[in-house]
Amino acid sequence: MKTTEAEWKKKLTSEQYHVLREAGTEKSGTSKHLEEKRKGVFRCMACGNELFNSSTKFESGTGWPSFYDLSNNKSVKLKTDFKMIIPRTEVLCVKCGSHLGHVFNDAPQTPTGKRYCINGCALEFKEKK
Repeated sequence: MKTTEAEWKKKLTSEQYHVLREAGTEKSGTSKHLEEKRKGVFRCMACGNELFNSSTKFESGTGWPSFYDLSNNKSVKLKTDFKMIIPRTEVLCVKCGSHLGHVFNDAPQTPTGKRYCINGCALEFKEKK
């Protein structure tokens, strides 16, 4: 059963709705997940789909949570985004279609060279004990 936009508006905060459903961007440096150092997984805030393992999180200096790899290569879909002058690669949750952020190939200090720059309000963290 597909979730309607009215249902998303009830489920999500206004900021989460703007980011996840309208492809917005949260303000840099505001995410509670920037300082998250515990072991666990980051999931899509809208549907709970597992996206990133905390072991792949790194400090990129951008002000948004950054990861160098996905938990599962089938957890997201990538789409070319032409909203800025230079095309970017948008990261969408494969399960619910929500906008999560963008992926860039500008992280040579990581094993993959990738930087998944993800809006923190698009994520929920589940600690693994």
